[in-house]
Amino acid sequence: MRALSKRRLATWVAAVAAPVLLLGAGAGAVAQADGKGGGRGGDPVVQSTSGSVRGVATGQFDQFLGLPYAAPPVRDLRFAPPAAPQSWRGVRAADEQSPACIQFEPTGIREEQAVSEDCLYLDVYRPSKVSKKAKLPVMLWFHGGGHTQGTGVIYGGGTMAAKTDTIVVSINYRLGALGFLAHPELSKVTPGGSGNYGRMDQLASMKWVRDNIANFGGDRNNVTIYGQSAGGQGVCDMLAMPAAKGLFHKAIVQSQQCLATRNTLAAGEERGVGFAESVGCTDAATAVTCLRKAFPGTLVANQKNYLGNSKVGGEFLPKSFAQAFADGTWNKVPLLTGTTRSENRLTETALAGITAQGYVDTIKREYGDKAEQVLAAYPLSKFNSPWDAITQVHTDAGRACQTEQAVRTISTKAPVYRYEFNDPTSPTLYGFRVPGEDVSNGHSGELAYLFDFTLGERPLTAQQEKLSDQMMRYWGAFAHKGNPNFRGAPTWPVYGDAENVMQLRTAGASKVINTFAAEHNCGLWLS
Repeated sequence: MRALSKRRLATWVAAVAAPVLLLGAGAGAVAQADGKGGGRGGDPVVQSTSGSVRGVATGQFDQFLGLPYAAPPVRDLRFAPPAAPQSWRGVRAADEQSPACIQFEPTGIREEQAVSEDCLYLDVYRPSKVSKKAKLPVMLWFHGGGHTQGTGVIYGGGTMAAKTDTIVVSINYRLGALGFLAHPELSKVTPGGSGNYGRMDQLASMKWVRDNIANFGGDRNNVTIYGQSAGGQGVCDMLAMPAAKGLFHKAIVQSQQCLATRNTLAAGEERGVGFAESVGCTDAATAVTCLRKAFPGTLVANQKNYLGNSKVGGEFLPKSFAQAFADGTWNKVPLLTGTTRSENRLTETALAGITAQGYVDTIKREYGDKAEQVLAAYPLSKFNSPWDAITQVHTDAGRACQTEQAVRTISTKAPVYRYEFNDPTSPTLYGFRVPGEDVSNGHSGELAYLFDFTLGERPLTAQQEKLSDQMMRYWGAFAHKGNPNFRGAPTWPVYGDAENVMQLRTAGASKVINTFAAEHNCGLWLS
């Protein structure tokens, strides 16, 4: 994690210290309209299962912002499965986004972003002038952020929807301990087991799409779920989850590999007892009530004491993807997946300033008997700096080749389309800079190319916009028919025995390569 500016740290601390001031900010700002909808003439009105909503027509696309897909997860609904949202009369204005969920790390949003426990809302984007009888493909986005930070509101889907004739939905889900705390007493009162409240939110959003999207012009029988990093892990879990079967029909996993080992519910519960004690909930008999009343800032301050991410082993998520794939019980759908060229440039900013000797020492410490092979494969003479070298080593060992191995396995049972994002001029995320180093092509580098993204460090250039257009159309084509190919673009074949990888390059100069494994030294890392 990068060092924080004093201003940003102070803003984050203030936000988590007094979230009750923001409760209802998303719902309250857009809640009851006056029956006329409070909107401009020509703005679209759609009936949802909770009531009518009035969106905003931008000319290029329609957007419906801050729609509740679950009740506020506060008080008795904290550390509980998502409940149905409250209905309303009249027409609700859907012209303002909700707050982000409480952040357990301060780098997934900008300083001015509102946060709240009342955050289970989603945004819907569709092309303008959609016919009432339309059945457009639906793309449901799970944001990344290590399950501790981030928000769906920074991923505008309007341009994607307009260019690709799809419906794009972006959601918030609970983060940190609020989303992923397991505890034996919580498991007793949580159907399916504790530790997966954020995943339960994601499943609830999929059910909302099933029940509502037809009225927005979407096809409930053609839903693609997609996510990046932690959001990609959510997609992987849905591929394994029995309750998700039939709710989606295609999947896109960005910068995440589904065969990775997952935490168990038993291990999560064991750690959860220690977490509860650290926030002052020491009595098992009152642990649930105590945790539900705990000050949110206290939960954030003690986040290191619980086991994060989803938990496998309860009725809700009985198997990991690896287990479900092995026994054939996974939700088999076409898959599009890939990584950025140098993922760890973003995730290892703390290593900035590493010396040449420090690089050698780190390799020897981390790789032991294999160290000399690693140093031979990654000589400093090939890189701009020791930091550039170590981040590429870690990218290849921990991300690129692990994803390659997963694709080799999954492609034996389902069609897989594999990509590598490779724009050496790409912007990084807001605030993530390493003095004197190039952070381009790092983790999250592709996001600004797929969304009207508001967490990028700078706008795309004209040449990058060409790649953005191509990527949106590839993703959109995949949502339409389970195949990313569209007229006028380089042909993208399935991964197959040839190990085809579409390398996504700036200015739209993308091309298929068959050398990915060699370029990332996967023979070394997978041996």
